[in-house]
Amino acid sequence: MVNDILRKIPSTNEILEDHKILELVQQKGKIIIKDIIIKVTNNYRNKIISTSYHRQSDSKEDIYNFIIDEVIKYANSSEKKRLNRVINGTGIILHTNMGRAPLPKRAVDKINDVASSYCNLEYDLTTGKRGSRYDSVEELLIKLTGAESALVVNNNAAAVFLCINTLALDKEVIVARSEQVEIGGSFRIPEIIERSGAKMVEVGTTNKTYTRDYENAITEDTRILLKVHKSNYRIEGFTHEVSGEELVNLGNEKEIISVEDLGSGVLLDLQNFNLPYEPTVMDQVKKGLDIITFSGDKLLGGPQAGIIVGKKEFVEKIKVNPLTRMVRIDKMSLIALQEVLSIYVENKNVKEKIPIIDMLTKTSRTLSEEANILKEMMEEKIGNKIDVDIIEENNPVGGGSLPGITVKGVALYIRNSKIGANVLQSRLRDNTIPIICKIKNDGIILSMRTIKKDDYKHIADAFKNIIYEK
Repeated sequence: MVNDILRKIPSTNEILEDHKILELVQQKGKIIIKDIIIKVTNNYRNKIISTSYHRQSDSKEDIYNFIIDEVIKYANSSEKKRLNRVINGTGIILHTNMGRAPLPKRAVDKINDVASSYCNLEYDLTTGKRGSRYDSVEELLIKLTGAESALVVNNNAAAVFLCINTLALDKEVIVARSEQVEIGGSFRIPEIIERSGAKMVEVGTTNKTYTRDYENAITEDTRILLKVHKSNYRIEGFTHEVSGEELVNLGNEKEIISVEDLGSGVLLDLQNFNLPYEPTVMDQVKKGLDIITFSGDKLLGGPQAGIIVGKKEFVEKIKVNPLTRMVRIDKMSLIALQEVLSIYVENKNVKEKIPIIDMLTKTSRTLSEEANILKEMMEEKIGNKIDVDIIEENNPVGGGSLPGITVKGVALYIRNSKIGANVLQSRLRDNTIPIICKIKNDGIILSMRTIKKDDYKHIADAFKNIIYEK
């Protein structure tokens, strides 16, 4: 009986000749579709052979149609695994799982222009000889931060690793217990220090650390006093921590290098936008820290990058570490970072030009106006077939920035009597441009803070398609 069913399974070539599959071949290529067909037919064959399969009455036509449908589903689902644009309706501004900071238009345009051709990545146009890929961004970073020197690598964890490996290999790094953070993906400060070839010396307690704790731990092998800015969590209550100035003073007295992992790397005073104080890179440079590292794709609003600024004598040593080449920044990220830093240097309408800063600083009034526009667009498309209310909410910054701080936001609360919240959320994810939302009670939430104006039409069309498919 099993062999009879197995003989009904169509061959790979037979499936490839189906008109629906031929369309997929045109879209995705024969190699990819052929591989999918083999996987689907093998899975089906294994299911028949297993004791769990009981559908003995399937005709050859039924099996053929089933496999065609499965191939199409598989091909469409595989597309979702590739990087694609999504609409972020969660209200989390720096959403790590959605790529953190969207780039400014200026940066995207520059990438399109430069990356589609040759460029002077490591070519000096003045001398006609080999140049350095870091020159343009180093100059911008020095102007912005006031540091003596700068270097850019591919992410901040690499920046921290490189600094320690260069300046404290086989020596000791002192860090407070409260600052031994996990930065995501199970990567932890103690492990980074260990892998960099240094020995970590822990001082202080979970809630309190004093300068004397660092001083008492100093030995002849101590090379770095490390401060890690707690950018992804907060300790409140009975607490004390050593400031950057205190660490610098101790380091200068003992001739030990002071290093701070600043994390989010903000370049603007957020207090100007009625937000809590967050140390800027410039603030920390003025305090005299020898080395400061921070991310490019957090509050800076640029591409993924690890940025190192500080005293020239130390940065120059880091530059010639052979590991620097292993973690060097790529061409497209460098182009994007160059343009983002240029926006800050020019200092004209920075808030409007950097998407993350624009999102972070939008007022509730502006968000309410935008919510009304989107609500009206949706009602024009589908009338009263869904219930849409404008509600207030709180938006976290996310991405390991401004821990415990939320900003007042506005959202659309959307419900449909025939389609449950879970189904609605799933169908929005299946949209041509996936729409990511939250569930609240019997409806879904679309947070306006992270939705761009050119997303509105896609959202309204998506709801129209979902409602009229029901």
